Amino acid sequence: MAKKEAKKRLVLLDAHAIIHRAYHALPEFTSSKGEPTGALYGLSAMLIKIIADLKPDYIAAAYDLPGKTFRHEAYEEYKAGRAKAEPALISQLKRSRDIFKGFHIPIYDHPGFEADDILGTVVEMEKKKLAGGELEIIIASGDMDTMQLINDKKVQVYTLKKGINDTILYDEAAIRARFSFGPELLPDYKGLRGDPSDNIVGVKGIGEKTATDLISHFGT
Repeated sequence: MAKKEAKKRLVLLDAHAIIHRAYHALPEFTSSKGEPTGALYGLSAMLIKIIADLKPDYIAAAYDLPGKTFRHEAYEEYKAGRAKAEPALISQLKRSRDIFKGFHIPIYDHPGFEADDILGTVVEMEKKKLAGGELEIIIASGDMDTMQLINDKKVQVYTLKKGINDTILYDEAAIRARFSFGPELLPDYKGLRGDPSDNIVGVKGIGEKTATDLISHFGT
């Protein structure tokens, strides 16, 4: 009888979320030429930590691209009012691709879509391997939106609690412990309570507690 192959681990990196966290968590380092490097140093440190902690068999990074996405077509005010990225962050976002190339990590992006969409697409494409126990996926991100992709321990989210070293790995049980409901209801939760960072207004008068109570009682 053929020996069953060991389960493989795919780590997906939400590049923008990780770089943003590094940029805001670290001092404004500069190179000898005066180029800002704090976010690049933080990204490199986080990549080394992710590889050491999670020991992936496969790894890939997803990026946002400048410009509008299909969400802006559905909701014109999506992300309206968000502060414009600082020049030091923009320059490091561009240079960060060199770091992934240096680590031989493939990069995926597509006009009109966000990194989240690419991560979700990969998870969907690998459903058979996930269901068959051949593969597990860990999404490394600082963005709470990725948590709706969690599926038991088949798809988990590795996220930063504070700074660039304090991390937590969320599986489905951890989501239920935090929110009192499963990851599949997180879009309903966000729709009810809103999300200022994306300029999603939510339902007037409903905050975190009421949204949690409604979803816990009624479901979707």
